[in-house]
Amino acid sequence: MGHTLRRGAGAALTAVAAAAVLVGCTEEPREQAVPGPTATATAAPQEALALAGRYRAAGGDPDVYGIQVGDGPEGVPRVVIRTRNADQADAIFRRQNTSVATHLTTKEGVSLEKGYVIDVLGPDGRVIHRMDARP
Repeated sequence: MGHTLRRGAGAALTAVAAAAVLVGCTEEPREQAVPGPTATATAAPQEALALAGRYRAAGGDPDVYGIQVGDGPEGVPRVVIRTRNADQADAIFRRQNTSVATHLTTKEGVSLEKGYVIDVLGPDGRVIHRMDARP
């Protein structure tokens, strides 16, 4: 927080970090990157806390403390998961992604038929995974 970057250097650093996240989690390369936050507050909105509570009560990952579903690009849902687990391992992300997507479709009535985009935010509010799951 105490460091200051010049505007150009900060933008370049953000672009490099976003590219690194996208490369690690994207199933297939897309021509356009999916816009989304690179960091956000660690506190989840009340609705996200409630949805995550239902997810955990149904046997979901106990590290997930917030799940938000909103409007994403091209009419597909944007799913934002907030987790206490800072581990960036791909296996953990895939397990979380599958578990949350299954819960949303089977228990919450969310349609993911046309795909979705997903951001996983770590304990500090930074994006640890981002995936575009559109066909």
